[in-house]
Amino acid sequence: MRAFAAGGTGIPGRTGVPRPGRPEKPEEALAGEFEELRPLLFSIAYRILGSVAEAEDAVQETWLRCAESPTRPDSAKAFLSAVVTRISINVLRSARVRREEYVGPWFPEPLLTDPYQDPERSAELADSVSMAALLLLERLSPLERAVFVLREVFGFGFPEIAAAVGRSEAACRQLAVRARRHMDAGRPRFEADRRERDELAGRFFDALARGDVDALRESLAADVQLVADSGGKAPQWATGFFGAERVTQVIATLVPPFLRIGGVVQPHQVNGQPGAIFRDRAGGVVNTWGLDILDGHIQAIRTVSNPDKLDHVGPVADAFAVLRDTQQAHRHDAH
Repeated sequence: MRAFAAGGTGIPGRTGVPRPGRPEKPEEALAGEFEELRPLLFSIAYRILGSVAEAEDAVQETWLRCAESPTRPDSAKAFLSAVVTRISINVLRSARVRREEYVGPWFPEPLLTDPYQDPERSAELADSVSMAALLLLERLSPLERAVFVLREVFGFGFPEIAAAVGRSEAACRQLAVRARRHMDAGRPRFEADRRERDELAGRFFDALARGDVDALRESLAADVQLVADSGGKAPQWATGFFGAERVTQVIATLVPPFLRIGGVVQPHQVNGQPGAIFRDRAGGVVNTWGLDILDGHIQAIRTVSNPDKLDHVGPVADAFAVLRDTQQAHRHDAH
């Protein structure tokens, strides 16, 4: 991810590390605190926005505002978290209009690695970044979403949340209750065990590589859905494919010839869940797949092929050309 490239801070003209042999200046200390908190700030912004690029921009804007502030905050964490939250709320409000006009289904930008880790909140962090959870968060108002993320995911106290969103503590508690009610209503009744989930995903991708149609079908729920987010800028799969037989047919038709023309299916965690990155023969990113697994079966396969949402993953392939070559290989096999 661009903002977390090794050896750089992403702050023009600042390394965050004081030069040896001279006292540390206040702005250098502030830059150092910012760099330590950057993973947290990005993780807050991403969960509010569902966009890697917008979250990175929100973090950078947070630094600019912090650097321009004439005073040093008592708590850098509270201050910077509040600033990035306010920025993210404003961006989300304008983004809602664009998403209403979006071509086809809208999914969050795939996140391969969450830069923020906290062993005490690992379960909340992993759950909150999944595609399913982020799509549930889309149902909330921007304020509800921000309050839920700060409270339920990162464990902020209501005084800090109130300062961040510009509402009273009582109002924030009400927002938190409403948000939790909406989220709980949309969650699946049974969560998959992480080890069992990963094992099932492994069997699924092994079957994919072997072209084992029966094993593929067995791994899918009867009402499984395969849905793609192309944004009108990559091949669009109508409104999606539904049911184990139809989804198996689509996968068995497209994936084997894709592999024969040099395509690669690279299993990889996507938004904290089992998934894969599809690459063309040159290594360009065609799309990502994310799997929703519950009750021992794959319930949904969500693919992101909109090139605007993939450039942080790597160089993006020409998905139309890849599909054309894949279909040509399939027709050749049929004859």
